Amino acid sequence: MKKKERHQLLKVLIQEHVIEKQEDFVSILRERGTEVTQATISRDIKELQLIKVPSLSGGYRYSLPPDVHYDTSKKLERLLKTCFVSVDVQDYLLLVRTIPGNAFALGSLIDLSEFQEIFGTISGDDSVLIICRSNELAKKIKNHFIRML
Repeated sequence: MKKKERHQLLKVLIQEHVIEKQEDFVSILRERGTEVTQATISRDIKELQLIKVPSLSGGYRYSLPPDVHYDTSKKLERLLKTCFVSVDVQDYLLLVRTIPGNAFALGSLIDLSEFQEIFGTISGDDSVLIICRSNELAKKIKNHFIRML
């Protein structure tokens, strides 16, 4: 199961079930035929910014954060200014190099920004491979990122 699909499923599970612990996510997903580790769920909780709220039973349960609009373009610009090393285009692929340890955050912000020109991203420790929908769109995104610097 892809991360985006798992994130969507976790949002649904929170609304359908009282989830008090990370292990609850793991066991429900296992019952539905999806093997996932507690460490993966922990990362998902951080990425989804889930919060714990009081439950009717007296304990606490996971909940979606309040509906807050995040300005990802400002965060993306700030991160690019602090971690950018280089950018290069080959056909419809764009490779952004960062200082070590920053590429995952950059890839996540790019994904959250929902650029229509971008098909998807793959992040490592110090590079983000951006798969664009065409060579022209890859050049457009490259220029957009350079302007942010």
